[in-house]
Amino acid sequence: MLIAWTTVATHAEAERLATDSVACGLAVCVQIDGPIVSHFSWQGRAARSEEFRLCFKCRPAQLAALEAQVLSGHPYDTPEWLVVRAEHVGEKYLSWAEANATFPPFHSSQPPL
Repeated sequence: MLIAWTTVATHAEAERLATDSVACGLAVCVQIDGPIVSHFSWQGRAARSEEFRLCFKCRPAQLAALEAQVLSGHPYDTPEWLVVRAEHVGEKYLSWAEANATFPPFHSSQPPL
């Protein structure tokens, strides 16, 4: 099981990325936190912004397609994309994730990845 994070400026953008990734079967679950406050350096200056953080849970087989989908639809010029491997996943949760890590029929104007 892999866990990936990104942030976006609005709740609507977070909902769109989360909904699309689950609908395509690329993430088994996406959690949205926020607003959170991010402090960072941008173009040589200290910056601060309120953002919404998305936490994607996916199987390794879906990672490349999930990353491509999220980054292609991401509103930022330089989006955060961090991925870690879960050291331990509860057996029941992992079984549920494996059972739901499929590519269901896609119901959108965009083709599935």
